Amino acid sequence: MPLYEHVMIARQDLSNTQAEGLIEHFGTVLSDNGGSLVDHEYWGVKTMAYKINKNRKGHYAFLRSDAPAPAVQEMERLMRLHDDVMRVLTIKVDTHAELPSVQMQKRDEREGRRERR
Repeated sequence: MPLYEHVMIARQDLSNTQAEGLIEHFGTVLSDNGGSLVDHEYWGVKTMAYKINKNRKGHYAFLRSDAPAPAVQEMERLMRLHDDVMRVLTIKVDTHAELPSVQMQKRDEREGRRERR
């Protein structure tokens, strides 16, 4: 089955447990349609570059899935209809990275950064 990575932004007035509950909810949507949620990361509340629906901040979540295309389309459709989800980005990838995402790595552990002057 194809591999996908999803980034979801939820409203800022949700609690952390509600935001993580959204991750679990959409994971069950994938599993009900024949796919599986391989891994997920909750990135926390972050400030956005511009306002979306009058919100300056949002709960960011990163999901890795192994699912057929119709399951991903159904999950995206439900995400876009959900009132708490502001934005969704889905990308098809060849392989999933083993390490935690760049957002979850400490600044000292990141490779390839320039020295500050």
